[in-house]
Amino acid sequence: MINKSANGLMFVISGPSGVGKGTIYNIVLEKMPFIKRSISVTTRQPRVGEAEGINYYFKTIEEYQQMIANGDFLETASVFQNYYGTPKAPILTMLEHGDDVMFEIDVEGAKQIKTKYPACIQIFIMTPTLKILEDRLRGRGTESKESLKIRLNGARGEIEQFKQFDYLVFNDNLDEAVESVMSIIKAEKSRMMMHKNTIYKILND
Repeated sequence: MINKSANGLMFVISGPSGVGKGTIYNIVLEKMPFIKRSISVTTRQPRVGEAEGINYYFKTIEEYQQMIANGDFLETASVFQNYYGTPKAPILTMLEHGDDVMFEIDVEGAKQIKTKYPACIQIFIMTPTLKILEDRLRGRGTESKESLKIRLNGARGEIEQFKQFDYLVFNDNLDEAVESVMSIIKAEKSRMMMHKNTIYKILND
């Protein structure tokens, strides 16, 4: 377990597939550029335009498995015969330098991160109803009938884990959802515990 000794804050955006968490994540990062983006490790091949250390850290399966054995990940998962994971070292370096870091990740990944870094601030994104979630997944036009059923069943299981999160944001209106997430970030950065050393310094100058 990682102790809460860093100055930066770790924010985790999560929720079922189709709730719009990726869109919210990207807009918030654009509006709050002081927050650093988490860069994952993957064993899949780079796509056109992707660069090492910018989009992903690209590793062989053997290298990735060695990283697992070394305990180098905050979270890791196998997706369609490829591995994806969040490397611990660069995240901790950013936090120790006072930088805030944000993730956009599935519920299982969020759970793994919470276990290793309990101080992280987790935000669960959800649609107001399951019907809206289903409509959004259908609207993508990328899901077969069977795939859609699997995703919806999976979403129910993920929603049942909402209590592990610190905040809940309903994405009914995208602009309002983005503002809610930004308000959470601003509030967390204003918490008294974050600034007690600064106040003590002011009083003792």
